[in-house]
Amino acid sequence: MEDAEAPMTRPSIEAADRLIGVKHPVLTHGYVVLVDYMGGDAAIVQAARVSYGAGTKTVRDDRGLIRYLMRHRHTTPFEMVELKLLVRLPIYVARQFVRHRTANLNEYSARYSVVPDEFDLPPPADVRRQSTRNRQGRGEPLPDDVTERFRSDVSRISADAYRAYSTALEAGVARETARLVLPLAYYTEWYWKTDLHNLFHFLSLRLDPHAQEEIRRYAVVMAEIAKAIAPVATEAFEEFQLGGLSLSRRELKAVRALLGGATAEAACDLAGLPLKREDGRRMSTGEGVEFLEKLERLRAAD
Repeated sequence: MEDAEAPMTRPSIEAADRLIGVKHPVLTHGYVVLVDYMGGDAAIVQAARVSYGAGTKTVRDDRGLIRYLMRHRHTTPFEMVELKLLVRLPIYVARQFVRHRTANLNEYSARYSVVPDEFDLPPPADVRRQSTRNRQGRGEPLPDDVTERFRSDVSRISADAYRAYSTALEAGVARETARLVLPLAYYTEWYWKTDLHNLFHFLSLRLDPHAQEEIRRYAVVMAEIAKAIAPVATEAFEEFQLGGLSLSRRELKAVRALLGGATAEAACDLAGLPLKREDGRRMSTGEGVEFLEKLERLRAAD
């Protein structure tokens, strides 16, 4: 146990202190700001050693201990680090943030305040066809005329909606009611506070290529902020979670078949990872397809 009489001070991390109050732009009018933080790599180590006891201090260095914790999914010490962010984001992105019920947030209230006339307008490269593989995602580019017509519609509809909103306010309609005419492209903002363990979970999902591109851009900025606060922990997260692969029991069976000389398709068949439909057509999604994608990742790994 540490000396209870020893004076306690708030640890300061120079790289993180430099980020406090700095706006990191995202999308058309959005940003992420680090408001405050508590703890860093040292807090993770301190929490872990309270559990293990002082006698373990010479067993492994701090970096080794943090990597051990991440590797073996001992998550509690990572909860000792907290981040408070100010995030400005379109409403359609905000609805994805709140799917993660592991943060404390306080949102700008359109009942008390007038919503600023700021809406998100995606660049042409972001307006694409519906993906044929990912039911939630985008795929191939669209013809230029389709893209520009959509962007023009977003601008026109947003401008018309804000004009109706302003007219309603001027006529005396309550703010909480007048806001109903505003589309999802308009911006909101909130304070968003979470611990490092739950932030890593958020990043593991929102940095994934299957996540919507707009929220991925917020996740990239948040990952950089986490790296300034806890660089060793973030490095371990990137290596063992973002850069790692998990294998199911069937996938392990397929790997054993591959090591025994089977082809990838034979290994999938042996392990019960289907690659074809009942009518014989090749599947574009499913466990077998995902396993082959994992094999491709292994082949492409540095």
